Amino acid sequence: MTDDKPDTAIDRKLLELLVCPLTKGTLSYDPQRQELISKSARLAYPVRDGIPIMLPSEARAIED
Repeated sequence: MTDDKPDTAIDRKLLELLVCPLTKGTLSYDPQRQELISKSARLAYPVRDGIPIMLPSEARAIED
């Protein structure tokens, strides 16, 4: 396995179950950046090796 291109994607059923830990709002998946996006919290949670890291302290702030 190489680190060039992620070969794992978030399972659709898992994505339906996951919510933002701060707002309890829905998340969308950004496959390019390997992140789960919470538009309401303006945070991007990383996905590492196919595992969502749902800790606000690990999230990246989204700026518009």
